[in-house]
Amino acid sequence: MVKDLHTLIRLHQYRVDDKRRSLGELLGEVANLEQQGEHLEREIVIEQEIANSAPDSVGMFYGEYATAAVNKREQISLQISGFEEKIAVAQEEMRVEFKDMKVFEITQESRDETAAKEAAKEEQAILDELGQEAHRRRKANKSKAK
Repeated sequence: MVKDLHTLIRLHQYRVDDKRRSLGELLGEVANLEQQGEHLEREIVIEQEIANSAPDSVGMFYGEYATAAVNKREQISLQISGFEEKIAVAQEEMRVEFKDMKVFEITQESRDETAAKEAAKEEQAILDELGQEAHRRRKANKSKAK
């Protein structure tokens, strides 16, 4: 029965680790999207400077670029929002799995303590019995000696 809890603890530890990995992947995706957004913002600034420096030749194409850049920015923002929802769900799943694992760990610790106390009690009973037997033998030896 004690071994069963160790198996359950390992199973829940594996599940927690799996949830943690999934959460890490989601966080990595968000970081990647944020990096893409920052790159897009830098690119927009550069394109604005180029359009301002040569409004007649290149400036007329900036409007289309700006529209595409705004659409890309919105797309990235929507993707980040979608990932944030997934992250919230993954965090909750990991929290629940971790809580379940802790319940089994605490129960196992309690069982281990109980087993240790019972073993110590049995050992003490054996030592007490040996002590009583030694005392009886000494007492018997003293009676025979007299």
